[in-house]
Amino acid sequence: MYQPTCGTGASYDTTEAPRTRRRRRPAATTIALAALLTLILVPVTVDRLVTARVESRTAEAFQVGMDTPARPEVHVRGFPVLTQVASGTLRRVDITAHDIPADGSARPLPLSELDLRLDGLTRSDDGGEARARSAAATARLTYPDVSETLGLEVSQGKGPGRISADILLPLGGGRVTVTTTVSAASGNRIAFDDFQIEGGALPAAGEAVLDQVFAQPIRLRNIPDGLNLRSVTTTATGLDARFTGRSVTFRPDEAPSDQDQDQDLDLDLDL
Repeated sequence: MYQPTCGTGASYDTTEAPRTRRRRRPAATTIALAALLTLILVPVTVDRLVTARVESRTAEAFQVGMDTPARPEVHVRGFPVLTQVASGTLRRVDITAHDIPADGSARPLPLSELDLRLDGLTRSDDGGEARARSAAATARLTYPDVSETLGLEVSQGKGPGRISADILLPLGGGRVTVTTTVSAASGNRIAFDDFQIEGGALPAAGEAVLDQVFAQPIRLRNIPDGLNLRSVTTTATGLDARFTGRSVTFRPDEAPSDQDQDQDLDLDLDL
């Protein structure tokens, strides 16, 4: 059988082929990524700084205008805020303030807390006022504060919207419990109605006490101008008064007159 033969001079190359090296990422790609991150992060950082400044100045103005012991919590909603400031309108501002006094009233009733939502907040050209296109608010009133205002200790009554009070009758007439409803009346006032007596009949002396305490509604005088009281509900700790309004105006704090003790404030939108 024929078999091929190789010459003695024949040789084979057994050396391995060189490995292909990975190409390094071009420096231009790294620079582009860094530039992209800068374009994203710098505007966000600037916007956060602008937001913090607007919130701080708004809180300061509200504290001065409403005479609160501490600055309220202020949150400007929406992103970016910088463009909102540039346009002169903040889409939404949330404010939570505590311990708002009601000085200068015959029966002052302080607010333990006021939650405000302001939509479309703008500032006048002369800087004299700020105005919200629409607003909603909830004012919380504690039973101890309501009791001090009425001169009679009250607490939550049986049934929705009712408060209860114990009346000590004169001349040893004993004690009776009176429950009454609370409701919203015109002029941002809390009215009392539908009296019910527990523990016996109410003599004429007791009726005189009720007339003295509950006949006149209590006006809430520390509410921004333009907000109107819509409802009053009872809770375990006090009363919740809810307001809504349009074209709600905030002005620089001015000395109140004898007839109107409402307090205003200036919300500064300038940077």
